[in-house]
Amino acid sequence: MEQRWGLGMALPAITGFVLFIVGPMIASFVIGLTDWTIGESPTFVGIDNFTTMLGDDPLFWQSVGSTLYYAILAVPLTLVVGFGVALLLNQTVRARGFFRTLFYLPVLVPSVASAILWTWIYNPDLGLLNSLLESANLPTSQWIYGTATVIPSLAIMSAWGFGNMAVIFLAGLQGVPHHLYEAVECDGGGAWHKLRYVTLPMMTPTILYNLVMGMIAALQIFNEAYLMTEGGPGNRSLFWVYYIYRTAFGESRLGYACALSWGLFVVVATITVLIFRSARKWVFYLGSDS
Repeated sequence: MEQRWGLGMALPAITGFVLFIVGPMIASFVIGLTDWTIGESPTFVGIDNFTTMLGDDPLFWQSVGSTLYYAILAVPLTLVVGFGVALLLNQTVRARGFFRTLFYLPVLVPSVASAILWTWIYNPDLGLLNSLLESANLPTSQWIYGTATVIPSLAIMSAWGFGNMAVIFLAGLQGVPHHLYEAVECDGGGAWHKLRYVTLPMMTPTILYNLVMGMIAALQIFNEAYLMTEGGPGNRSLFWVYYIYRTAFGESRLGYACALSWGLFVVVATITVLIFRSARKWVFYLGSDS
């Protein structure tokens, strides 16, 4: 009887998962095996879309390189900033609740508003950053308008939304047993020893979570390319998801766009598995032997 009640309660979630996730995934894979242009009938082509993607499409490899480069820059930067802010917010200071709210506010700003704000900040002629650099007699930059600086600029912009990671880090910090810090003090250790031998090891599960979620989000970057750079300059910010969007809705090549989507799925799944495998060597769980 309890099993039936459990299945009945879980049935809506299972039904939604099958209809809205599994079903569309299967449909996209089938479409990826066709040559289908919007307004025309699909033609089965087998794995031609996948072989074209891997061998005859230079824009695909450009999108892969740009996406991975962005992820390599943005994820560690956001992790470091979020962890550092969480350490500060975990201290006993006056108006701590106000600062916690303040640092989380950028997450609540709509992506369109953020894109407009940062487009102005990065404007090479009238932008805030170049104005500050000029006032300090420092060389200015093209930021998102330069091929060499567009991805680092977008990575810096991503660190502005560190609020989610900071909140999760803060929750992890508050779960670190206080008696471990007291043990370090008894052994003559200072703040650095507490951070190195207590805080960081105890925070590795939280770091793992934020690393995985941050990497998945970074590999799916879209809004910045769509709203700010349109994949430029020179296709330098032609990120994978934006390339899928442009292929599907700009060129009306639904079959090839679905093949690109499955390529992204495989890469995200592979990187996630590799991170979890590596976690066996550096993630510490309280009460375990590892």
